[in-house]
Amino acid sequence: MSFDTIGYEVAGHTATITLNRPEALNALSPHMIGELRAAYDEAEHDDEVWLLIVTGTGRAFCTGADVKAIPGDGKVVYETPYLSTYEQWEAPQEGTPPFRTMAKPVLTAVNGLCCGAGLDWVTTGDIVIASDRATFFDPHVSIGLVAAREMVRLARVLPRTVALRMALTGKHERMSAQRAYDLGMVTEVVEHDRLLERAHEIAAIVNSNAPLAVRGTRLAILKGLDLPLHEAELLAESFRERVTRTEDALEGPLAFVEKRAPKWQCR
Repeated sequence: MSFDTIGYEVAGHTATITLNRPEALNALSPHMIGELRAAYDEAEHDDEVWLLIVTGTGRAFCTGADVKAIPGDGKVVYETPYLSTYEQWEAPQEGTPPFRTMAKPVLTAVNGLCCGAGLDWVTTGDIVIASDRATFFDPHVSIGLVAAREMVRLARVLPRTVALRMALTGKHERMSAQRAYDLGMVTEVVEHDRLLERAHEIAAIVNSNAPLAVRGTRLAILKGLDLPLHEAELLAESFRERVTRTEDALEGPLAFVEKRAPKWQCR
């Protein structure tokens, strides 16, 4: 597929989506959002893709919505009649991957400045790593807006007081990559020039596992978070039962016994 504002490449069962508006600090324009949704859909429905990487170009990962694309009255302009689609009743997702409905994991590689809607990739990504040059903040209150879904999500990742401090100080305080790692917001801090290389290394590790088992595990964990423990256990076991009926579930033990690398078929 060909895009104007993002890069899209597939190699080794990994689709790499690169936010590519460096002159705008990778701020999300309506056109860019449309391209991101098309790329997510392409990756989710491509049988050769087992994992997605999202990263950015330039000194920013993503600085949120492009304020230059917001009308003067602050009202969102829809391509379809107002409230005529389910999407318009939902919380705005902007650049967020459809993490609630997709099966494949997303690895977020934060290359630089990350704020506003850019934080959505941090809070909804399955594995998140960051360049040692990355910084995080939320500017909403500094420009007269409520810090809404972005900070509601972040308050479930960070300690409550830390999330509130970020939300209420706005653009005036930034969190370093090391601080984000110490708080568990990212899982690894990488030397800047090695960020994408390291992202692909991790992708290769994940992709060396049975892809359907990876997806079932991801779904069991994510969908179980909003359930009482016992119900979450039962849901996870139902996913386990489904995967035991696949060819890969037979291949794994057979490869172990035969002392060879498994040949996953993703079926």
